[in-house]
Amino acid sequence: MSQKARSFDELLASARRSAVHLEMRDSYAVGDEAADFANWRRTGRRDVDPASDYWVPWVDLVRATVARGVAVRRARVVSEPVTEYIRYEHAGTVVNVHAGEEVRWLPRRRASDIALPGNDCWIFDDETVLFNHFTGDGAWSEPGWEVRSEPAVLRLATAAFDTVWSRGVPHAEYSV
Repeated sequence: MSQKARSFDELLASARRSAVHLEMRDSYAVGDEAADFANWRRTGRRDVDPASDYWVPWVDLVRATVARGVAVRRARVVSEPVTEYIRYEHAGTVVNVHAGEEVRWLPRRRASDIALPGNDCWIFDDETVLFNHFTGDGAWSEPGWEVRSEPAVLRLATAAFDTVWSRGVPHAEYSV
């Protein structure tokens, strides 16, 4: 059963212990990174300045969350060889880590025996799951998210994240 549509910002602000993100797509096409991705494709250079207009909202949000004692972790399941988008994402992950996130990468071939949820998700304090909904080409769909808290949904999402995390390669050791 879906909960009242609480936003990501509200859920992150209410997190007390953990906020973990499971990403499973090989490409995204969300509007807020379109210009940066286009520039990277054109020049091969990624904005990795945590103080840039592009990054500062995320960096500030993660730093404030980590400062409250909340662990912020991100696990990405990726196909190999990786897509152009994943190379772009990998190039910018240094800023996620700088902000206070821990990030791991799991090659999809090592995830075959993991029961994964049908959508990317954020899990807050092992109590609430926010599923992200995308179109086939990676743009946000309507509605863009769904908040769930049923025990079976929490067990699936939490077990999936924990298994991906335990098998994942820390960002500093993963090359694309």
